[in-house]
Amino acid sequence: MADQQYPMGIKEVGTSFSVATHMIRHEDINGYNRLFGGRLMEWIDDVAGIAARRHAGIDITTAAIDTLEFKSPAWLNDIVIIEAWVTHVGNTSMEVRADSYVEDPATGERTMINHAYLTEVCVGPDGHPTPVPWGLVATNDEQRAECIAARKRAENRKVRRSQGF
Repeated sequence: MADQQYPMGIKEVGTSFSVATHMIRHEDINGYNRLFGGRLMEWIDDVAGIAARRHAGIDITTAAIDTLEFKSPAWLNDIVIIEAWVTHVGNTSMEVRADSYVEDPATGERTMINHAYLTEVCVGPDGHPTPVPWGLVATNDEQRAECIAARKRAENRKVRRSQGF
């Protein structure tokens, strides 16, 4: 079901869902023996880019990290799970939510360590922004609420940009 704005049609939120798993090693920790925030940011950027690419089907690049909240630490040998999915599609950009957890290998219980929103931009062969070919449809109440909040965050980003932030 293609339309003029999205020539390829519409994809469900779930089609972009992506997961990455990492075990924290010595090279991933900082001077306090915790996971280095920059390493987690790298992992988040990777899986958010995969989610955006899965949705768009074309090359993307990270334009911004809107929110990055560190909620609790992770330590050497912890298992880190990062889940990401597209929450909003604009003209050339998409918002991606990425949630990071430490998983207890004995119980499977997860504790959130980070929550982030990233803006990913579709890039054409010329290296410039190009329209997102696919629209987005939420299939449950939680996804619909996230889409509504994403539109508000997109408006806030526009206001901040216009004010020089």
